[in-house]
Amino acid sequence: MRKLALDDEILLTVEKPARYIGNEVNAVRKDAGLADIRFCMCFPDVYEIGMSHLGIQILYDMFNKREDVYCERVYSPWPDLHKILKERQIPLFALESQEPVKEFDFLGITIQYEMCYTNILQILDLSRIPLLAKERTKGDPFVIGGGPCVYNPEPLADFFDLFYIGEGETSYDALFDLYKEWKPSGEERSAFLRQAARIPGIYVPSLYQVTYHEDGTIANFAPMEEGIPAKIEKQVVMNLTDSVYPKKPIVPFIKATQDRVVLEIQRGCIRGCRFCQAGMIYRPTREKEVEILKEYAYTMLKNTGHEEISLSSLSSSDYSGLKELVTYLIETFKGKGVNISLPSLRIDAFSLDVMGKVQDIKKSSLTFAPEAGSQRLRDVINKGLTEEVILEGAGEAFEGGWQKVKLYFMLGLPTETVEDQKAIAELANQIAVRYYEIPKEKRNGKCQITISTSFFVPKPFTPFQWANMYPKEHYIDSAKVVNEAVKEQLNRKSIRYNWHEADVTVLEGVLARGDRRLGRVIRCAYEKGCLFDSWSDFFDNEKWMEAFAQTGVDPDFYTLRERSLDEIFPWDFIDAGVTKEFLKREYANALAEKVTKNCRLQCNGCGAGKYQGGVCIENQN
Repeated sequence: MRKLALDDEILLTVEKPARYIGNEVNAVRKDAGLADIRFCMCFPDVYEIGMSHLGIQILYDMFNKREDVYCERVYSPWPDLHKILKERQIPLFALESQEPVKEFDFLGITIQYEMCYTNILQILDLSRIPLLAKERTKGDPFVIGGGPCVYNPEPLADFFDLFYIGEGETSYDALFDLYKEWKPSGEERSAFLRQAARIPGIYVPSLYQVTYHEDGTIANFAPMEEGIPAKIEKQVVMNLTDSVYPKKPIVPFIKATQDRVVLEIQRGCIRGCRFCQAGMIYRPTREKEVEILKEYAYTMLKNTGHEEISLSSLSSSDYSGLKELVTYLIETFKGKGVNISLPSLRIDAFSLDVMGKVQDIKKSSLTFAPEAGSQRLRDVINKGLTEEVILEGAGEAFEGGWQKVKLYFMLGLPTETVEDQKAIAELANQIAVRYYEIPKEKRNGKCQITISTSFFVPKPFTPFQWANMYPKEHYIDSAKVVNEAVKEQLNRKSIRYNWHEADVTVLEGVLARGDRRLGRVIRCAYEKGCLFDSWSDFFDNEKWMEAFAQTGVDPDFYTLRERSLDEIFPWDFIDAGVTKEFLKREYANALAEKVTKNCRLQCNGCGAGKYQGGVCIENQN
């Protein structure tokens, strides 16, 4: 392989050259010549974002534990380097060896959000790998995708040889062993792909055929050959405690988005919020034992020099060992300059007590995520928060010394009315009222409440996957209703309101719910210059709309339609654990404004009980 380290002249002309030089603390260095498999792990966004992703750190550690695999990394070059690589015809390279990505055996791309799809094409293009999987030859790496977005991989089907559905710790060893058998055989790429398609969790899109009805909906989706599974089962790690975890995570030279030790305390969530894809696809909820987490905390701090520990989970308050773990961390690292970050907590007495010990109350703010302003709409989405609980939590926080509160809501939820939108401002005002009920001498300055609204996207494998979205004008009008309602509140001077861009939300909805026909749109958008679409500075909605028009694809088909209950979805070939019957039941419950209890209180028959573990079967009768 050829080394392609950028010379000093180029590095001095680009922003943050440390993004491209590798050699970070704990980066793995191997003799590439001794490895049977070269795997390039890619996060299709800028280095600082990708370096904050726990999943890549886990797989990087796991792959490199194999003596026959050398796993390296690549991230999306920022536009300044992108331009130089194009102009000087320098192929994209991996950080560890600085060798061309094209010369690796695998290019593994983690796909965390829909707005990075054009960045995936950037990676392929700059690596000089044919964009279309069908045009690749034996000299090209196999391109494999993973991450939450592959629960609907179809918009990207043209560009990937394989997708890995589920958690990466289970089937990669089988895939690597198969590759080692195939590589010296002299057989074509297609032979490897046919055999790989039989490995649990591996989806090879070229081996499946889709047909459509005249109205554009899917008529049939099926494998084209005998022996290829009609359903792809997601892969799940049931024993989190003993599964692989990086004790020596890579430490970047420059500040990453999350510059800290991350302790994953559990996977999954018991809550069952009907808008939340993660809460559905990561079922069942599985916990790591407290003792191993204590060991990880000490070892990872020692191996990285980080000064903060963050507990990672969808709902940290539901972790059964939280009190023991947090008490241990506070006592062990007290006075040693180590901060403890506790995201995803419910605001209750214990959480507030803990946060008071680990945060500077005068500087920090508390975050609530009611998601909807009215109780009716919170019942529709199964949020499980009453107004009484919200106000009680805010009151306890204010009495504990906090004055800053961030409130997160969604607009465009199913059944939402103007009254529901106005209720967002009214709830913020009630929280402010609760603050000013505290005697003046006990307050910590002026109350500051920040409302943020995002626009709802109905994602695959959620009860709302049948719901329609709205035109961007509707979302903008909704935000205006909230804004006007804020101005009418008695405590309006204490309330600030921010909202997200509507154009991005609509496109996200198209890409999240789309089918294979979107591949040509994504390619057209990339060729028009669309890149870093999740960054507001770069997102160009006009170019995307031109791409839809030019390719003859109607974006409204994917967003404005409410799906019929018997429609075949592009993602129906995936077994994500939760059954379609359960999701239909939950959709009906939503429309009836009926709350479903969480998994610890009651088994709701979602289908995840088949994994025989986790909290979901503890109370099953």
